[in-house]
Amino acid sequence: MTHAPNTAGSIAAQQAAIAQALRASGVITKMSPDEFLRMVDINDEPLVVHAHHKGVFKKYHQYLTSYRGLAFYARVDDPVDLPHHAQVVEAESIWIP
Repeated sequence: MTHAPNTAGSIAAQQAAIAQALRASGVITKMSPDEFLRMVDINDEPLVVHAHHKGVFKKYHQYLTSYRGLAFYARVDDPVDLPHHAQVVEAESIWIP
């Protein structure tokens, strides 16, 4: 089965779906980087939002994805190697309540 290439419209739709899932569920699961990567890897077509915080005192990377209607989040000091099949969206920031 072939898939059509992702367009800006489909990326925006995927982002909107993640945002809607977050509003609907209100639950974000914080996990270790290894567990986060496992969740991304088991997803056939993962969309990962990445933000790099470049603060004066602390620099870190944030990752957010969804799987089966739940949101998963990881915060790490160094960037992680995402699976090749992951679609990555670079964000200015990720705000987690």
